[in-house]
Amino acid sequence: MITIRPIEAEDNKDLAVIIRDTLVEFDANHPGTVYFDPTTDHLFELFRKASSAYFVALSDGKIVGGGGIFPTQGLPSDTCELVKMYLLPEVRGIGLGRTIIEKCLETAREFGFKRIYLETMPELSLALKAYEKFGFTYLDGPIGCSGHFGCALHMSCDL
Repeated sequence: MITIRPIEAEDNKDLAVIIRDTLVEFDANHPGTVYFDPTTDHLFELFRKASSAYFVALSDGKIVGGGGIFPTQGLPSDTCELVKMYLLPEVRGIGLGRTIIEKCLETAREFGFKRIYLETMPELSLALKAYEKFGFTYLDGPIGCSGHFGCALHMSCDL
């Protein structure tokens, strides 16, 4: 049974492992990505910021991934960023990623955002297809100041 809930402090370690292991799996553990970002080890604390949210997916009580939205510095005030969307291999392809993205988009609308932005890498081709299905389109370059210069692709979607 899959459940989705807001992040809790005890989730930090498991989520950091999932994020880093996924980046290694896809050979996307480059400098300038969340792999090296110290906030990856402190997601609960990071997502205490106003107008942010992070959702954890559990399968039979085990953390299997998550994703969230964050009002990244430098973005227009009506724009948030879709961040840290990662799933374990055993739950990919069952619609869980879609469910988390839908929850993030719904929450962004509730917070009053009009647009959502994301940064990613070509190595994460499965995620790219999912984002495209949601209407995300490619941008010419980054917006905002995420500090993730290792992400070569930038996309956004109107809410």
